[in-house]
Amino acid sequence: MIQFADEARIEVSSGKGGNGCIAFRREKYIPLGGPSGGDGGRGGDVIFCCKRNLRTLAHLRYKGKYKARNGGDGEGRNRYGKDGEDVIIPLPPGTIVRDWETDEIVCEFTTEADNEQFVFLTGGKGGWGNMHFKSSTNQAPKYAHQGKPGETRMLRVELSIMADIGLVGFPNAGKSSLLDYFTNARPKIAPYPFTTKIPNLGVLRVDDEQDIIIADIPGIIEGASEGAGLGIRFLKHISRTVGLVFIIDCSDPDALNAYEKLNAELASFSEELAKKPHIILCNKIDVEGASDVAAEIAAKYPDEKVIPMSVFSREGLQRVRNEIIELANRLPEAQGADTAEAARATAIAGVTATGPAADAAPKKEVSAFMKDRAYCSDEDTQYPGSEG
Repeated sequence: MIQFADEARIEVSSGKGGNGCIAFRREKYIPLGGPSGGDGGRGGDVIFCCKRNLRTLAHLRYKGKYKARNGGDGEGRNRYGKDGEDVIIPLPPGTIVRDWETDEIVCEFTTEADNEQFVFLTGGKGGWGNMHFKSSTNQAPKYAHQGKPGETRMLRVELSIMADIGLVGFPNAGKSSLLDYFTNARPKIAPYPFTTKIPNLGVLRVDDEQDIIIADIPGIIEGASEGAGLGIRFLKHISRTVGLVFIIDCSDPDALNAYEKLNAELASFSEELAKKPHIILCNKIDVEGASDVAAEIAAKYPDEKVIPMSVFSREGLQRVRNEIIELANRLPEAQGADTAEAARATAIAGVTATGPAADAAPKKEVSAFMKDRAYCSDEDTQYPGSEG
């Protein structure tokens, strides 16, 4: 079976700060040149970047460890160490990054914005060289600070495809055929079940200003919530859709109970997913007796929008297209959920970047130069004349 990379486990590490240098200026005609040890460079950061040209996490599976470069050590003549190079990890839109141990959400790319970045781990600060410790009473300090270490975290990366409409149905119900008709996607189509083994995306062109992304996932079978079949594994890819399209094969002997079974499997996976706005398509009405079955389904569910259609004979497809556009345009109803999700993502970014106690007390403003140095006034402080 073709492997669809929608999950990956990676280890990320930020770079260590460079050590400060202990050096003294020794030049001809300059007696008592004094200390000239430079500071160490800052370690590299771990940065996640959203890339629209990526669709899976396959590139993460072949490289499980990502490490930023360490900062260079300081040198004599007041020369600073080189800052470590950042490691930038590209991720497709819809990616969720979680901590491997706590399952806490680290960051989430919920938009299609290209090159959106999130700094996850900052590199260690560079240590001070001995030139910072000279004074009138300590003119030759033999002391420097070491660079601060970087951080290492184990993460789980999950992909949830960004789509507007999700197609749900049993195997061989005609989901891929419908996607092939309405979009430029060309999924594999064959007259046997489980032709679709990975999710497929297609773009329905509405007009010059609107496109609708449709996601087709592998067929769901009864008992999928307990691990049977393939579809339940990919249901997370339609969790962010505005609405769902249930496709029922009216030539199937159990077509009358198909909607109930599909809805039960969705509810077993997620109650919110089962409550999404949806329509029911009764496919294959070109088959003898299938039109009567479609009428019975419509009578059984009077509160649902049931549409008879046939991809093979092209019957009812224009109405289906209109209903899909109407379903995708129900954004005002889902706007509250989207706003809450955006606020949650913003809160996550704020806590991760600044820390929950960042705004608790005012901090003394520090220059950009001092932010990259590992000097700490509470520990490892050398006062004039205190060197050993």
